[in-house]
Amino acid sequence: MKLKGQTAIVTGAASGIGAQTALLLSQEGANVVLVDLNSCSKTLTAIQEARTDAVFLECLGDIRDPEFVKAAIARASDTFGELHILVNNAGTCGRLGLDTMTLDMWDRDMDTNAKATFLFIQSVVYPHMVEQKYGRIINISSVSGLNGGVISGGTKDGRSGPAYAASKGAMIALTKWVAKELGEYGITCNSVAPGATESAITAGVEYDVSDQAIKRIGIPADIAEAVLYFASPESGYTTGQILKVDGGYSFG
Repeated sequence: MKLKGQTAIVTGAASGIGAQTALLLSQEGANVVLVDLNSCSKTLTAIQEARTDAVFLECLGDIRDPEFVKAAIARASDTFGELHILVNNAGTCGRLGLDTMTLDMWDRDMDTNAKATFLFIQSVVYPHMVEQKYGRIINISSVSGLNGGVISGGTKDGRSGPAYAASKGAMIALTKWVAKELGEYGITCNSVAPGATESAITAGVEYDVSDQAIKRIGIPADIAEAVLYFASPESGYTTGQILKVDGGYSFG
């Protein structure tokens, strides 16, 4: 078990990529802190079924709220002591274009995807990871943050909206900044950039995978396995990297 004795915080752990990531990190021995606005009961059931001695903590609230973030980190620290892994996964995705997107829609995606990532990194790094001189930060961005939005069809408007692309691009830039800032403390910061992946965000959206090398959309387990590498001790010499997990949708 690669992560035995470590503590991992996963945001957006109620479903999808976050749920699968929390499950996999638990299976690898980590204590898991599940953070979400919604109940994580299904994730907790899966964790307990997979590992009878699993240790976990559920923190429910709005990750855009600085006071909730501070309280969640404090609870995690009081419960487990050192905090080793942070997975910033929770996100929202509007699909309206610039002509119809409202300011509230813009703020929702920017605050959930980018602002919350900043808040969690700041609250976990200082003083926890810096003090222990070890940490693994993994930000779940998107190939939309690299190419301006994955083209899609189906029942919703085409590609992911401008706020989603901008917020995921901000997460990528922040990943690189944090990596440069914290490497001397034994802290790495990397990002997994999924392509189209089964989740609540992509429900009802059809993707043309005919031009992909791997002709299917992703599943949460594909992303969780990439997160595990960045969360593990084996990735200690890897930082500031953006790993595209998109079935060959984009190269270079």
